Amino acid sequence: MQEDKEFSPQESLALIQTMISKTKDSFADNTFYFLFWGWLVFGCCLVSYSLKVFLHYPNHYYIWWLMPIGGVITWIYGARQAKKEKVKSFVDEALDYVWLAVGLAFFVLVLVNVMGGQTWQTAFTYYILLYAIGTFVTGNLIRFKPLIIGGLINFILAVVSIRFGYDNQLLVGALAILISYIIPGHLLRARLQKNTSQHA
Repeated sequence: MQEDKEFSPQESLALIQTMISKTKDSFADNTFYFLFWGWLVFGCCLVSYSLKVFLHYPNHYYIWWLMPIGGVITWIYGARQAKKEKVKSFVDEALDYVWLAVGLAFFVLVLVNVMGGQTWQTAFTYYILLYAIGTFVTGNLIRFKPLIIGGLINFILAVVSIRFGYDNQLLVGALAILISYIIPGHLLRARLQKNTSQHA
């Protein structure tokens, strides 16, 4: 009967690094979520700001109805991707739970503002804080510095945003999503494409 091989500390570390590397590539292959939501929220922030500030359109917030539509699109995409996945690592599952929690927190905040009669003046402060938590945790789990840095900057922007009115909070929100979702998302996708071409 063959005995289980005992790994040396060096071999164990190498195995862990390999698992992290594979998780990076796996997550990079799903940058669709970062880029889709990043560009969608970024665009909605700028359109809402332009409609409110420049055109003085009273129903400028209608643009945000794109959010539930975006949710349906990503749910369909996620369901299709799940059918293709053969094995999920612990880090993959951890990331799923992190973003599920962030998504639920966004939903609860919207309910609090809509149903509870709360003001929207500070809404983006909390949204930016959630961007920070999601990207900072994700960046550390997959060892990707642009996400970590984006998350840290968003923690600062969440504090700064409280000093602005709603109009300018839209712009701070656009900046936050650019730093934490869009730029890291494109960098992560570029790395995946580079790794794919090297192994081709």
